[in-house]
Amino acid sequence: MEPQDERTQVDPTANPWAMLASLPLFSGLPKTVIDAAVAELEWLSLPGGSLLFEAGTPADSVYFVVSGCLGAFGAGGELVGRIAAGETVGEMGLIVARPRAATVRALRDSELARLASGTFERVLLSHPEAILRLARLSVERLLENAPARSSTPAAPRTITVIPHDPGIDVAALTSGLVQALSRLGRVDLVGSARAGRHSSQWFHEVESRNDFVVYAAESGDTAWTQLCVRQADVLLLAACAADEAGPWQVLDRHDHAAQRAELLLIHEGSIVNGAAARWRQTLPGAPCHHLRGPADMPRIVRLMTHRAVGLVLSGGGARGFAHLGVVRALREHGVPIDLVGGSSMGGILAAGVAADWTNDELFKRFRRSFVETNPLSDFTWPLVSLVSGRKVGQLLRRELGDIDIQDLPLPFFCVSSNLTSGRIAVHQEGPLWRWLRASVAIPGVLPPVFHGGEVFVDGGTMNNLPVDVMRAKGRGPVIGVDVGTDPTFTSDIDATEAPSFWNLFRRQHGRRKRPNILQILWRSGMVNSTTATQDRRGQSDLLLMPPLESLDLLDWKSFERAIDIGYRHTCERLEGGALDSLKSSRS
Repeated sequence: MEPQDERTQVDPTANPWAMLASLPLFSGLPKTVIDAAVAELEWLSLPGGSLLFEAGTPADSVYFVVSGCLGAFGAGGELVGRIAAGETVGEMGLIVARPRAATVRALRDSELARLASGTFERVLLSHPEAILRLARLSVERLLENAPARSSTPAAPRTITVIPHDPGIDVAALTSGLVQALSRLGRVDLVGSARAGRHSSQWFHEVESRNDFVVYAAESGDTAWTQLCVRQADVLLLAACAADEAGPWQVLDRHDHAAQRAELLLIHEGSIVNGAAARWRQTLPGAPCHHLRGPADMPRIVRLMTHRAVGLVLSGGGARGFAHLGVVRALREHGVPIDLVGGSSMGGILAAGVAADWTNDELFKRFRRSFVETNPLSDFTWPLVSLVSGRKVGQLLRRELGDIDIQDLPLPFFCVSSNLTSGRIAVHQEGPLWRWLRASVAIPGVLPPVFHGGEVFVDGGTMNNLPVDVMRAKGRGPVIGVDVGTDPTFTSDIDATEAPSFWNLFRRQHGRRKRPNILQILWRSGMVNSTTATQDRRGQSDLLLMPPLESLDLLDWKSFERAIDIGYRHTCERLEGGALDSLKSSRS
């Protein structure tokens, strides 16, 4: 992207009166008030990451942020609020005469003006209009930082790209990033040659006139890279996936409590299996993005800016085939699927989406695995379960191989129920086939998965629609697809005992309706999560519930019919206004 015309830098200390008059707290106040404050101002330069004050210390002054940005941190070190240029910090402690409630650090290189407590009380608290203005600003900040305001964190505006080694083409990487960001707003690219020896005020002006700023750092612990780190809301750490993983030198010098670090693995074509686990050892807990080519960059940008669309697919046995129709309809209507997760059968179908399979590939693979063969036909002595589970494990390995969940092109999770801890287990790493096998381990039908001394069964037992798991990621709007409702689980007989073999055979071939053991076990395993599913439906930005009541949970032959129902239902919802609603939630 071509550099924008630079503005003339203005030193705020050269005209402090104009600086104060432009701040929301002083705007419109009498000249005498501003004059009195200007005479007492002290000027501070605070490098990014530096401490301004700690929680519990005496409140002895108020600060005005002239340029840059500060962050307020809670007792656990979590970022609870941002103080941008033009805002004040520290005034609440002076007003209520109590110690500092939070620790405040510079999120990037910042210029501040300080007003001591005595001057603050003499100048501002003696003017009613100033007190009213201060109260309004304080209330606005409290509302903005209230946890209930949004479950999605503020989207980053400044992104620093740090290459792991000189062999990475930073120019090409940042160019692709800027191009993808330009679809979302005004963006600028800043490198060392352009930035020169500009002050923090210059960086503030560049960030103020753009929606996003991309900083192109250098490999190694250079002065320029250190400055880029201090200016960043998020660090995008780029490495060649095939290379040996190594430490990030520049990160050892900084406290990154206020910054999010995300890993970008660059692949030459197909994804290198095992690369994510290897590189994430250098950044424990950091999200990982796979870049195979230019087509992946828009998705990565949506994920980083909290505009990604998450798709959550519920369990539901053979009804889960409707998910294939839903995915096809979403793709045809231009709805991106940026990250995906699911439970039970929905987890298996979600894995196919995360593997970036085409519609045709999804259709062929699932028809081959679930229609042309019955995965629940390997019956065994019912000591642990009715079927051995070998066929399910074999088909999962055949279709998905030994890939690690972290190496899927799209971020993915599936859930299972941990019977040992009594809690839901969220699987985001490890062998994909194993945790999918756990996610579909219907109690009594398929044997549990035993791993690490713990016992895992079907995710639908505790969480059949894990929208809450996707929502907690805070990456953007969530589409929930629920195919697990079973209002048709009824019977028209009146009995308390199992019938004789002859009567059972006669009734099964007659008109009387008696659920079989597979249906009973399946329904029993899911019934406890019904109430929780109601709540998770409400957490979806778009909820899709294809009308599948006429399809049995074990009717694998209803493959095409289920897909068609899911497709038509989704098309009707999207063309009926749901698409506009989803777009608005991404803006």
